[in-house]
Amino acid sequence: MTLEVRIAEGLAAMGLALPEGAPAKLAEYLELLAKWNKVHNLTAVREPEQMVVLHVLDSLSVLPHVAKAHSLLDVGSGGGLPGIPLAIARPDLEVTLLDSSHKKVAFLQQAKSQLKLANVTPVCERVESWKPAKPFDAVVSRAFADLADFVVQAHHLVAPDGEMLAMKGVHPFDEIAKVPATHRVAGVVELSVPSLDAKRHLVLLKAA
Repeated sequence: MTLEVRIAEGLAAMGLALPEGAPAKLAEYLELLAKWNKVHNLTAVREPEQMVVLHVLDSLSVLPHVAKAHSLLDVGSGGGLPGIPLAIARPDLEVTLLDSSHKKVAFLQQAKSQLKLANVTPVCERVESWKPAKPFDAVVSRAFADLADFVVQAHHLVAPDGEMLAMKGVHPFDEIAKVPATHRVAGVVELSVPSLDAKRHLVLLKAA
C-alpha cells in the first residue's frame, strides 16, 4: 500500500475532506522529511509508514479546531508539524512555521519550495523575542513546551480574539493547574487519530 493510499484511508476514517491532490502532496512531504531525517535528525520517527499516523493524521486531527482561522502560527515547528499538513489541507490558511534551529528552518524552506506551498512562511527566530508584523488567529504547539511556558513565551503572538492550541498526549491535569492567571482554558478536546494506540488531547487557551 502506498503512502498516498494510507493517508487517504486515514483521512476518510477521520471524516476529513481535503482538496484534490492533498494526499499525494502529504505523501511527498513525508518522503522529503524521511530523506532529510537521515542526515539532520528532524524526528525520532524513521519510517514514512509510521509517519502517516504519528505525524500527518495526528497533525490533521486539529483541523476542525482551526476552521475559522485565517492565519496560523506553528510554534517550535521542527520538521513542519503540524503546520505543513495543515497548510496542505487548507491552501487558504496563511501558515507561519517558527523555529529557532537553522537546520530545521532550512528543511522547512526546502519543503515550501519543493511542495509549492505558497501559503507557508518559515521563520528562524526564538518565540519569546519574535515580533511579527501582525498577530495570528491561531497559535499552535505540538510537543513544544508545557502549557505555562507556552502561554508565557507565545501569548504576544495571538490576536486579541485569537486562540492558543496546545497538542498534548494524556489529559494534562497538572499542566492545566499551572496556567498563568492571564489566560483561561477554554476547553480540552480528546482527539481521535486512526491506528494511534495512545491518548491525544487538544488544550484550547484564551486570554482571561
